[in-house]
Amino acid sequence: MKPPRSLPHARRGGGSLARRLIFVSVAWILILLAAGGFALDRVLTSALTRNFDAQISYVLTALIGSAEIGPEGEVFLNRPPADQRFLEPNSGAYFQISAIGQRAGPGRQDLDLPSRSLWDRRLKVTAGHNDYHIHSYDSTEFVTGADKEKLRVMERDVRLPGSPLRWRFQVAQTREELDAQIRVVRATMIRSFAILGLGLVILAVLQAFYGLWPLRRVRRAIAAIRSGAKSRIEDRFPREIAPLTEELNDLLAHNETQAEEARRHAGNLAHALKTPLTVITNAATAQAPDLADTVCREATTMRRQVDHHLARARAIGRRSSAQARSEVWPSLESVERAVSRLYNNVTVDLAGDKGAFVRVERQDLDEMLGNLIENAAKYGGGRVFVTVRTMAECVEVEVEDDGRGIPESERATIFDRGARLDTGKPGTGLGLAIVRDVAHIYGGSVHLEESEDLGGLLVRLKLPLGG
Repeated sequence: MKPPRSLPHARRGGGSLARRLIFVSVAWILILLAAGGFALDRVLTSALTRNFDAQISYVLTALIGSAEIGPEGEVFLNRPPADQRFLEPNSGAYFQISAIGQRAGPGRQDLDLPSRSLWDRRLKVTAGHNDYHIHSYDSTEFVTGADKEKLRVMERDVRLPGSPLRWRFQVAQTREELDAQIRVVRATMIRSFAILGLGLVILAVLQAFYGLWPLRRVRRAIAAIRSGAKSRIEDRFPREIAPLTEELNDLLAHNETQAEEARRHAGNLAHALKTPLTVITNAATAQAPDLADTVCREATTMRRQVDHHLARARAIGRRSSAQARSEVWPSLESVERAVSRLYNNVTVDLAGDKGAFVRVERQDLDEMLGNLIENAAKYGGGRVFVTVRTMAECVEVEVEDDGRGIPESERATIFDRGARLDTGKPGTGLGLAIVRDVAHIYGGSVHLEESEDLGGLLVRLKLPLGG
C-alpha cells in the first residue's frame, strides 16, 4: 500500500493570503469605481442636458415674447431671433409656431410660422395634449421630408391676445453638440477612472506585500530556528505581529523546558534502576541461594520506579491545563492517614487554612505531600507538624519535624538525584528531587530551612493558588 502523498503547500494552506487581500481590494475598487462612475456620468449628463435645455428655453421665451397676431389672424414676430442659424436651411436650429384648434375657412393661407432653417420640413405637432408648461423631449422625425435628425425639442402652448386659437411654440436644436460634449466628458471620465483604478490596484498590491512583509520575516526567522542558526526570534516586529513572535518564543522555551525535564526524568529513572540492576547482577554472579527472591524484590522496585517516572511524564503534559484545581486539606488528611499506618510512633499534626486550593492535579499534589510528610516521619524524632497558608498568589505548605535536620551547607545537594544523608534507612534518594521537579512543573518551588519550633528540618512548599 502506497503512502498518501502530501498535499501541495498552497492547498494545505488554503491559498495565498496576499492574493486574497489583493483580490478583495481589487474587487471592491472595481465595484466602487463602477458605481461612482455611473453616478458621476448621470450627474454630468444631466448637468449638460439642463444647460443645453436652458439655451433652448431662452430662445423659446424670446419667441413667445415677440409673437403677435396679424390682421388676418396669422402669427408673426415683431423681433426676429438673433441666432442666424434660424435663417440657414438645415442648420440644426429650428423653430415653429403652429395653430392648435379650429383653423380658418377654405381659401385662407396657412397660419403656421416655421423658421427658414426648416426649409421644406416641418416639426411634428401632437394636438392631443396641452403643453401650458414647457415640455422638452427628443425626436428624430419631421412631419415632411425624408431626412431624419436627432433633435432636442422644447415646446409650450400659449394663447396670444386677439386670437381665439391656441398656439404651440416649438424650438428644436440638433443633439450633435450635446452628444459631442457628453462623449468628451465620458471619455475624460473613463480615462481618469482607469488611471485612478490602476493606481488604487497598485496601491492595494503594494499594501498587501508591504503589510505582509513582517510575516515573511517571521517565516525566515522560524526557518533559521529550524536550521539551528538561531534559538529565538530576536527581530523587532509591528505591534500586531509582536504577540505572535512572543508566543512563538514562549512555545520554544516551553519545548526546551519539556525536553530538559524529560532528560532529567530519564536520568532519575536510570539512576533509580541502576542500584536494583547492580544488586541482581551481583546476586547472579555470586550464585546466591536467594537469587529468586532478590530478583522479585528488585524487579518490584524497578517497576515502582518506572511507574513513578511515567506519572512524572504525564504531569508534564498536564501542567498546561488551566482546569487543574485541587483542595489541599483532603490531600493532607489522606497522606496523614497513610503515614500514620506506616509509622505507628509518629504523630502528624495538621493546621492552617482548610479551604485552600492549588492549581495542581490531585494525584501530583498527593505525591508531593506524601514524599515530604513521609520523609519527615522517617527521618524525624516522632513529631511532624504541617501548616497551610493561603497567600496573595500561592499556597504555602510548611512541613516540620523534630529530627536532626540538614546542615545549611548540604541543603543544596540534597535535591540531587540519589542524594541521601542517612544511608542506614531504606529509600531511593529521589523523594525531595521529585518534589522539586513536580513543583517546578506547576510553577511552584520548594526550600529547606531549620524549624524554629521543633528544631529539625522545615520544608517550605509553594504552589500556585487555585482560582
